[in-house]
Amino acid sequence: MLPISTAKEHTIALIAFAGISPFHLSVPCMVFGDDLARLGVPRYQLLICGTAAGAVRTMSGFSIEIEHDLSALALADTVIVPAWNDPDERPPQALLDALAAAHARGARIVGLCLGAFVLAEAGLLDGRVASTHWVWSDDFARKYPRVKLDRKVLYVDDGDIITSAGTAAAIDCCLHLLRRDHGAEVANRIARRMVVAPHRSGGQAQYIEQPLPEPARGDQLTATLEWAVAHLDQPLGLDVLAAKAAMSRRNFTRRFKLSTGTTVTQWLLNHRRASAQRLLETSDKAIDRIAEMIGFGSTVSLRQHFAAAFSVSPAAYRKQFRRDGAAVGT
Repeated sequence: MLPISTAKEHTIALIAFAGISPFHLSVPCMVFGDDLARLGVPRYQLLICGTAAGAVRTMSGFSIEIEHDLSALALADTVIVPAWNDPDERPPQALLDALAAAHARGARIVGLCLGAFVLAEAGLLDGRVASTHWVWSDDFARKYPRVKLDRKVLYVDDGDIITSAGTAAAIDCCLHLLRRDHGAEVANRIARRMVVAPHRSGGQAQYIEQPLPEPARGDQLTATLEWAVAHLDQPLGLDVLAAKAAMSRRNFTRRFKLSTGTTVTQWLLNHRRASAQRLLETSDKAIDRIAEMIGFGSTVSLRQHFAAAFSVSPAAYRKQFRRDGAAVGT
């Protein structure tokens, strides 16, 4: 991707609206703000825009003054839509039209977190790959079936349209844009000033809550599954669990599916990955020992299954989620 032209000041229109998150509004201001001038980098011109100029109240209870209306988008090289406050609330048609017009004339359009809903509602994401906060990903997929939603990544750069995952991924996305525009060294120095990682590996899959199905209690099936969770280091499978429950394979499979909603293989995999997460977060055990304790057998197998689920290696996960208070380098 070629850098943008630095022959002129690059103008960023940042959309503000009633109920906006101050955090999401502040992230682009921090990344593209005055610190760049101290680094000898051509500064960006930031225009805070709304459907009308004037005061709007944030979700935190204080108000901010909007200096520009949507006509300012005609001047923008980049338009950033922060997290929309309610995915079920359709954005004003004037905003959707202004975004479509800005994109049509060549502006770069960015949707941070739930801002992707606004871009999708404007029709800008049809046929494209996009990301949004994982909590609302199912709603997004149902509402915008023509968008190719990537649920795991921290952001998606699709050239002239960029979308990010939830909350702090807005920082990753904006630093990526700065890296595109002015190179890695500038982005890294701004990241250091903000005391954040210049680039986070993995994606938002590692932050997604994945509750494990709870079986019905008080029967032989429940006792068998509780036994299995306590013996994940053993070579478990359908035959072993059916025999433990004193059931036929067919009867066990039927009851297991009704109780857990999944297959034996997937259920065991989910519990083994969950156990790996807990051990990586709370213990100093070597990764090869963890692999043995939870039944993956080898470090290679653990790494493959863990990375497939969380888009990050076990070692990288441990560095990010250690709970012993140890400092983690970047």
